[in-house]
Amino acid sequence: MSELFQISSNPHIRSRVTTSGIMMGVLLALMPATGFGIYHFGPRAVLVIIVTVASCELTELLFGLLRKKMTIGDLSAAVTGLLLALNLPVSIPLWMAALGGVFAILIVKLLFGGLGQNFMNPALGARCFLLISFPTAMTNFAYDAFTGATPLAALKAGESVNLVDMVFGNTGGTIGETSAIAILIGACILLITGIIDLRIPASYLVTFVLFVGLFGGNGFDPAYLTAQLSGGGLLLGAFFMATDYVTRPITGRGQYVYGIFLGLMTGIFRLFGPGAEGVSYAIILGNLLVPLIEKMTKPTAFGYAKGGKRYAK
Repeated sequence: MSELFQISSNPHIRSRVTTSGIMMGVLLALMPATGFGIYHFGPRAVLVIIVTVASCELTELLFGLLRKKMTIGDLSAAVTGLLLALNLPVSIPLWMAALGGVFAILIVKLLFGGLGQNFMNPALGARCFLLISFPTAMTNFAYDAFTGATPLAALKAGESVNLVDMVFGNTGGTIGETSAIAILIGACILLITGIIDLRIPASYLVTFVLFVGLFGGNGFDPAYLTAQLSGGGLLLGAFFMATDYVTRPITGRGQYVYGIFLGLMTGIFRLFGPGAEGVSYAIILGNLLVPLIEKMTKPTAFGYAKGGKRYAK
């Protein structure tokens, strides 16, 4: 033989894409929403962001020192801390924000094996923990000029909302959810760089629009549907948290099923639940169902027919 073939253990195909590179891309994509949140809410937003990111990074560092295995360099803790901050009201006490960061990294992520092993999105897990533990602080969106109900709450109560303000972000809410335009700019960055694709976000948002149009009481009124899409953390959740590599299905069909489930659950929570929002709980429920979704949508192995019987000519 004129050629020598070297046999080595898998994987045989290596990619230049790294975990830290992906996380850096996510951080860059979050900058428009983060920058607008700081501009909109002022210096207090900077403090909340610093506290959550620092608490996440410090928790990962200390746990790594105890295990003698450092993982802080992959930037996943920074992404979790920033996402958590963007899902918090700017008026939240800083010690609660720090507690949320510790819970996200220690309880949801590290105690289940670290990055790649967590069963739910750490930032959303921490947000729901804070919502259950401190409901008053987590639903207090009064800050400076913003003292009334959020647009989504007003919409649920049947009141009129300013659609332009909702799209551009001149409203109350959490630090990162108010500006639909800023979030969509970040989503475009994720799509252009190939960090995510449209399977989950598109199926999520289309299902939600259809559900709200059918059961929301306003039909398919464009203004009403745009307000529902722009209000709350729907866009932030659809593009930045539902697409989390660890807690989403890995099968193509499974991702569509997952997105449809999220759209249905978000619609149910928003229209028929006691609160005006429902994205966080919908995504966490979806995370818990991912193993079942993957089992149901597992592709047939090459050389086998449906039912597991081997195909041979």
